[in-house]
Amino acid sequence: MPVLVETDSSVVPSLLRAMPAGSHAVAAADRMYVWLDQHSDEYVVALGPSLPLDLALSYAEDLRIAKPTVSVVLLRHSFDTETLTRAMHAGVRDVVAADDEKGLTKAVERAHQLYLALRGPGGARQMGRIVTVFSPKGGVGKTTSSVNLALALADKGARKVCLVDLDLAFGDVAITMQLFPTHSIEQAVGSEEAIDLAMLEGLLTRHEDSLQVLAAPAHPDVRERVTPLLISRILRSLRDGFDYVVVDTSPSFDDATLTALDETDECVVVATLDVPTLKNVKVALETMDMLNIARGHRHLLLNRADAEVGIGVDKVENILGMPVSAEVQSAMDIVAMTNAGTPIVTAQPQHPASRAFSRLAATVTGEPVAAPSAGMHGADAAPPSRSLFRRGRS
Repeated sequence: MPVLVETDSSVVPSLLRAMPAGSHAVAAADRMYVWLDQHSDEYVVALGPSLPLDLALSYAEDLRIAKPTVSVVLLRHSFDTETLTRAMHAGVRDVVAADDEKGLTKAVERAHQLYLALRGPGGARQMGRIVTVFSPKGGVGKTTSSVNLALALADKGARKVCLVDLDLAFGDVAITMQLFPTHSIEQAVGSEEAIDLAMLEGLLTRHEDSLQVLAAPAHPDVRERVTPLLISRILRSLRDGFDYVVVDTSPSFDDATLTALDETDECVVVATLDVPTLKNVKVALETMDMLNIARGHRHLLLNRADAEVGIGVDKVENILGMPVSAEVQSAMDIVAMTNAGTPIVTAQPQHPASRAFSRLAATVTGEPVAAPSAGMHGADAAPPSRSLFRRGRS
């Protein structure tokens, strides 16, 4: 996914809105080079308007030689003929006004077309997308939400989806789905240098709805042996074989969660209508801002969204500074289906909660969102994320 280099954090959200979902923002060139080294399929770098012109052109000149398939888009608050000439000589593909979102979108599209042409038929891999489900507070229904979101994304087998349980100490994905895996992430420990899709396929457990699951270890002590490098390579390998990789995380910023968030394209933040949870979520969002995690690609899921508790959706949005993408109201059906090992999305597709998860899935994929109904937030819901080059159904 495209990478934006911009030192002024206040303009990053508006620039990312004009770029494909999953685009990554960094504040310094060294982070850009690390990103490019780790993502061999990268096709465009956008150099933000706050970078001094000479510095930006030096980056462009370097990338022209070192990464010839990566296009450079230069963003400027204003530019003249001399700037355009210097940019052309440095190898810049496009120069775009900083406030021209449509111009930036078109420039990124052209870069992608050029990349496909340079790589030839089949040369440019279509990568899957990482969707991380996170909450800083336990007991908010995060795992149930992860399972139902993954099933909604799978859409009865229309997409290839893998659900990864990264709550390494107390992961409940397998038991929630009544699965009894013979393998888990534990069998990958120590294989950082050998991880690939073929190896991981042997560790996955298939759910009856075509969803594949990489289970958490059976014992908490294994957590210490699962390294961030292993997690990173697992997620990158799964991108090769799946349209979406949904990651259920622990309720803390531990090493596993931070690694998943660093790899994520879309982040679903789960909250409930109680003051302690909202306080923790607000702190978590501020932390994610500082770490530049999923800016412009966060989706707020309000679970157990019951009006009787005295905190409304509008107040939540004001507290957290982001719109609610979907609401799931409390229902005994959800608990009963979870206890039976048949998630609500599968057991009752027309249930209000199932429709809420389907709406959330559409928001994550960037598809048109159906009209809101019971159990879902309507007028104030977040607009669908841009996903210009997402994978088609397979």
